[in-house]
This record gives sequence, structure tokens and C-alpha cells, in this order.
Amino acid sequence: MSAPAFLVDEMLGRLARYLRFVGCDVVYARGEDDAALVRQARDARRVLVTRDRALAARLPGSLLLESAELGAQWRAVRRTWPSVPTDVAFRRCSVCNGVLSRPAAAPPEAEASGVPERVRAGGEPLYRCETCGKLYWDGSHTARIRETIAAWEARGPP
Repeated sequence: MSAPAFLVDEMLGRLARYLRFVGCDVVYARGEDDAALVRQARDARRVLVTRDRALAARLPGSLLLESAELGAQWRAVRRTWPSVPTDVAFRRCSVCNGVLSRPAAAPPEAEASGVPERVRAGGEPLYRCETCGKLYWDGSHTARIRETIAAWEARGPP
């Protein structure tokens, strides 16, 4: 069974980014009232993830997260859906949830975006968000994300 598409409320922005890092389809809803969140999750067939007990109670199948700690939130999601990947996947934009693709060549703005020469020269894969244009590559930030997730996983269930 694959990981579901998620809708996370505004209390869980950091969790949304980490789930996107591993390739999950995650809508991060900000500034919407509870009724709109329930409607959006239901209409789009997304699992609502929240720390709001009353909101979770309004939509069967929601995931209520008890902890404010990001690692515990991650482990609760993985306990519920073991199919959520644990490695950086370069499939989703961590900012807007857009789909990432590999351009044929480094775009002109790559140097201004801080893309290292080794990546621009074609030595390593470069990924571009099809929605917002943000560029991604496997670098030191990605290594830190992998280390963080591995540490969370090593701690076991919350």
C-alpha cells in the first residue's frame, strides 16, 4: 500500500516539508477555517493531519498528532502509514508541493540560485519544480535531512 495524499493544517508546516522531501503529496493549508479544511480534504480525498483534536474529530480517517515535537510527529505518521518513504526522493517541491523533473541541462538561473558548478556541469542530477521553478540537487542539505530522518527512525515509535 502506498502512502496517501495528505492535507496538513497550519500547525504542521515543518512536517509537511519533510513529507515532501521523501516524495509524499502534501498540501499545506494555511489560514483556512476548519470547515474549509474538512471540505478540502474530503473533496481531494486527502488524509487530514492535524494537532487540533476538534478538527480531527470532524473528519473520520484524520490523523491527530499529539506531540509538538517534529520527530514524534514523523514517527506517528510512519507508524500509521509504514509505506511513507524514509529517503529523499526528489519527486515533490518542499515549498509548493509541485512535481520535480530533471531538466535536460542546467537552466541559466542555476548559478544565481547557488547550484554548485559540479551539478551545473552535469556531474550530478538537478531537479526543477514544474510549478514554482525552485531548483534542487543532492548536496549537504540533503545529507542533513537524511541524517535527521534516520535519527527519528532509530528512536522507534513515539
